[in-house]
Amino acid sequence: MSHDDLDPTPIRVLRHACSGDTPRPRRSPAVHTYVALALHVGGRMRVEHRGEFELTAGHLHIIPAGDAHRVLSMNRPEVWGLGFCRTCLDPARYGELLAPIDRVRHGASPVVDLPAARQAYVLDLMRELEREQDAAGAMPVVAESLLALVLAEVVRASGSAQAAPPQRPSIVVEALAVIEARCLGPLSLKDVAAAVRRTPAYVTTAVKQATGRTVGAWIVAGRLAEARRRLLATDEYVEVIAERVGYADPSHFVRLFRRHHGVSPAAWRAQQRRTA
Repeated sequence: MSHDDLDPTPIRVLRHACSGDTPRPRRSPAVHTYVALALHVGGRMRVEHRGEFELTAGHLHIIPAGDAHRVLSMNRPEVWGLGFCRTCLDPARYGELLAPIDRVRHGASPVVDLPAARQAYVLDLMRELEREQDAAGAMPVVAESLLALVLAEVVRASGSAQAAPPQRPSIVVEALAVIEARCLGPLSLKDVAAAVRRTPAYVTTAVKQATGRTVGAWIVAGRLAEARRRLLATDEYVEVIAERVGYADPSHFVRLFRRHHGVSPAAWRAQQRRTA
């Protein structure tokens, strides 16, 4: 399984175009630590994600963080992918905009048909996001605003057609939801297990088997994503950022950050600002 992180920015657009025909299917599924939205604008792609789907122009594929998925076949696809860190978004502001992602986690179809009249608009938003992320002096608030506009289109397009069937979410879904909601505060495997009413051993085994990551790794991924966002978007001291992302001991946060990124938070911030 792959575990791509959005680094350095918490919102990122990637384009994929393939002139070839059918590749070999992936042997193992991919798993992201971020939410991904894939807008198909040309060609065909068959994917496995909570079932099998044939994706063509106008389809938008919603992939929650932690959901295993893989490409089975493709024929000259053109896809615009938008990835974003959910932990980095204020739930009070974005809660309603994230509802389609939650419905997918609870069993709804991960594929939304965008109305023909709105497809060009959503594509323009993604193009603008791409320009913003590559621009000198890019402003995070602009990227967040463009993301909100994309999410609003997904909410309007999904409507009742995406409604999830009544079913109890899996332990893995519940555990990932707890981590996303609470990882920036004090949170441990024991806390997650208590929240989903299972033993720590059961929860960590289920999450690792489904996503390839332990509960602890998911907590760290959410915290470091928010830390990177704050390092880029604010001038807060490293000690303040450490506390805001759940680490009472700043030195522990610095060691953890260095282990994952090869440099200290302060050095990482300086590097990113030099290249911006």
